[in-house]
Amino acid sequence: MGRLITGAHNPIVLYVSGGNTQVIAYSNKRYRIFGETIDIAVGNCLDRFARIIKLSNDPSPGYNIEQLAKKGKQFIKLPYVVKGMDVSFSGILSHIEEIADPSKKRSKRKKPDEPEAPEYTKADMCYSLQETIFAMLVEITERAMAHCDSNEVLIVGGVGCNERLQEMMAVMCEERNGKLFAIDERYCIDNGLMIAHAGAEMFRSGAHMNFSDSFVTQRYRTDEVLVTWRSD
Repeated sequence: MGRLITGAHNPIVLYVSGGNTQVIAYSNKRYRIFGETIDIAVGNCLDRFARIIKLSNDPSPGYNIEQLAKKGKQFIKLPYVVKGMDVSFSGILSHIEEIADPSKKRSKRKKPDEPEAPEYTKADMCYSLQETIFAMLVEITERAMAHCDSNEVLIVGGVGCNERLQEMMAVMCEERNGKLFAIDERYCIDNGLMIAHAGAEMFRSGAHMNFSDSFVTQRYRTDEVLVTWRSD
């Protein structure tokens, strides 16, 4: 769907949502995973932090974090966890949760010479969290571009709506003489259109079955799908 909407040819794909965080590239009838989260997805990290600081779910936790982050003035140094081509978000979430709610700290005993912890606003925390996790995603995407000798990046998934993520990725792409392709919330968030389009592509390539023979594989990995509808 992202390639159809944007006109991207054969991009490195950053797939970021509440359930997935993957850097993908197409090769030999498969979408190959070059890097992914080793624990929670980036969207899950953002959603859980929104609950910690009691942000509304309307219209979505991620959107409300994005808007509040624009008002942030102080950058808080958070764990930056990139392991090769993979990323980890659970430690970052735990760390910033302790900043948001000091009562959650594992060691509550204060040392005599320990300075008072600085006070940060919710906006500061949202800003710092976004900047850190998006920088991690940009780093592993850039590595995949270098490995595949690609000059295109396509961002898909619900978190792909985030304009700050798109902005940071666009800067990296420009520095590499590449191009960023991004889609808006109509196609980023879960929708029937992308399912229908995938089904139409499979049908057109000869994948047919009776409805009674169809089934759902809940944990179907991206690289397990045989891409019969692409000939390149």
